[in-house]
Amino acid sequence: MNTSEMKQKLEEEKASLVTSLAEVGAKDENGDWQAVPDKDNVQEPDPNDVADKMEDFNERSATLDTLEKRLREVDSALAKIEAGNYGVCEVSGEPIEEDRLNANPAAKTCKMHINS
Repeated sequence: MNTSEMKQKLEEEKASLVTSLAEVGAKDENGDWQAVPDKDNVQEPDPNDVADKMEDFNERSATLDTLEKRLREVDSALAKIEAGNYGVCEVSGEPIEEDRLNANPAAKTCKMHINS
């Protein structure tokens, strides 16, 4: 397995994730991502507009959670490459199939343990 190729894929995905995260959130003083309201939305007194803005904020929060989870997975895979234990199933300790890693370079398990 070519770990340098996987590392490049993971670093590209990480850059994309950070860009996407910055579109829906901002880092707080602790370095954690927090959803922020859409800057283009100016508060209107109309209750329907307020409800729409709250719904948009909730969607941004959900998107941020999904992106943050994936970023943690990518960071974990990059750390495994640096530690020399990339591509090893966290359940069985066996090598993760190469086609699985090509489809998801941040995979933590082999196909047999995909739902573990």
